[in-house]
Amino acid sequence: MLRTLWGFNMSGQGYFLNRLCQFVLFTALLCGALFSHVAGAQDLEPRSYTNIPVGESFLVVGYIRSGGEIAPSGTSSPIQDFELDIDAGVIGFAHSFGLAGKSAKIDMGATRQCWEGSATYRGEFVADRRCGYGDPKIRLSWNFYGAPALALEEFMTWEPGLVIGTSLQVSVPVGTYKDDQLVNFGANRWMFRPGIGMSHKFGRWHYDVIASVRLYEDNDDFFNGSTVEQDPLYSVQGHLIYNLRKGRWLSLNANFYRGGETSVEHIPSRNLKENSRFGMTYSTPINRHNSLKLYASTGVLTRTGDDFDTFGIAWQYRF
Repeated sequence: MLRTLWGFNMSGQGYFLNRLCQFVLFTALLCGALFSHVAGAQDLEPRSYTNIPVGESFLVVGYIRSGGEIAPSGTSSPIQDFELDIDAGVIGFAHSFGLAGKSAKIDMGATRQCWEGSATYRGEFVADRRCGYGDPKIRLSWNFYGAPALALEEFMTWEPGLVIGTSLQVSVPVGTYKDDQLVNFGANRWMFRPGIGMSHKFGRWHYDVIASVRLYEDNDDFFNGSTVEQDPLYSVQGHLIYNLRKGRWLSLNANFYRGGETSVEHIPSRNLKENSRFGMTYSTPINRHNSLKLYASTGVLTRTGDDFDTFGIAWQYRF
């Protein structure tokens, strides 16, 4: 007998299954929330703290395909073979400017997502598909060391070295959300993500290291009026970039993130995340105003949460 994974009848066995599923499905929600920025899917963002000319504006349009398994919390979970596929269309805008004589940037992005999931609950197959809008995210970045605010003409003759910067990203809770559903595209809460990073260029090679923490507001209108709390999620990522000819570059990316355990009505869900990913990014200019970026990543360590393979393509237009 086929049942839907996201929205059971709220009585009898269906209600009981929904309550058991909420921790695992909420993990899926958090995975989807990462798709807020074309260059930052699954938290792998090369060249985030490199210097760029000020007074430049960029429009980004992209598509992300991600899919794989969700690892439940605990080996005794009644839910097995939980798989989720996500298709996301992304649009973003960025503008660079000077701040206290150094380069800064503000960027924002929004997503339209479609999720298709399936699982086995005590031998019974359940599945469903849904589409909706994720929470948009806004980020302010400021390279306070080694990144003077330069116009494009000055920037062309500038020799980069060590750059250190900081950033603050905010997730605005206006995405698709219904409190009678366990899985939503919006999180119905604010998220604040301060970060710090550095980059260094030597010859054709370039490396950067980034550390950040996600701080979550409580969601007091989760499922049927329950409250969800979440611990901070800490992450670190590194990128080794090789600059090819004519503006092309290739990056090897890796990250590690830990924390983010949730609780519902103060009951811990034992879903501490301790995961790592590896990926590659390739960027190439098309002409003076247009460029194309391709990227892929895969999970290499999954304790609880997503073990996804992700592929994406992004087109960028410079005003």
